Formats: sequence, C-alpha cells, structure tokens
Amino acid sequence: MSADCIFCKIVAGAIPSTQIYADDDVVVFKDINPLAPVHFLIVPRAHIESLASCDASHQALLGKMLLLAPKLAKEQGLAGFRTMINTGRDGGQEVFHIHVHVFGGGTTLPKT
Repeated sequence: MSADCIFCKIVAGAIPSTQIYADDDVVVFKDINPLAPVHFLIVPRAHIESLASCDASHQALLGKMLLLAPKLAKEQGLAGFRTMINTGRDGGQEVFHIHVHVFGGGTTLPKT
C-alpha cells in the first residue's frame, strides 16, 4: 500500500466507491468519471505503479484481471466492451497504481 495513492485508499475502504466485485487480489469499482454508460476499473490490492513495473511474478495477477473483464462486463449487461491499460504519463496514466478500464454500453466508445 502507498499512503499517497488514491486507489490504495479506495482498496482499503478509506475512500468510498461503488464496488461491483472484490476478492483477496482485486477490487473492482465503477469509475467516478465514466467515459461510457458502463465504465469500471479492475484494481489489484497490491500497489503496483504501472504495467511497465510488472515482471514474471505478476503474471497470475495480470491474467486474473484480464479474465475478470469479460465475466464482469457480462454481469454489467455488456455484450461487447473495450479494455484499456494506460501506462506511464505519456500513455495517459493519471493514477499510478495499475488498473484495467472496462467500458461499453453505447454505440460510441471513448477514443483512444
């Protein structure tokens, strides 16, 4: 956990969120500024700065996060969806705690 990380605070329950799933490894919650009718984030409980910070020891966690995306998208009523992982400031990352965006539910999806 990082004391200054907003996602660490959400994972710890110090900041409220609208959770749609949680287990020992991840917390999934609705994005506070959605870019689509359905937009949620899959966030690991462990503080990992970005995808560029990952190594082979993160393989199972990354796989779990990606496999959760279609399951949760379906539960949220999506027939199709987009996933996105922003990496680094130049890659559009704003919160430096790795997370997977999952969004859909309309005919227009965010431009990437």
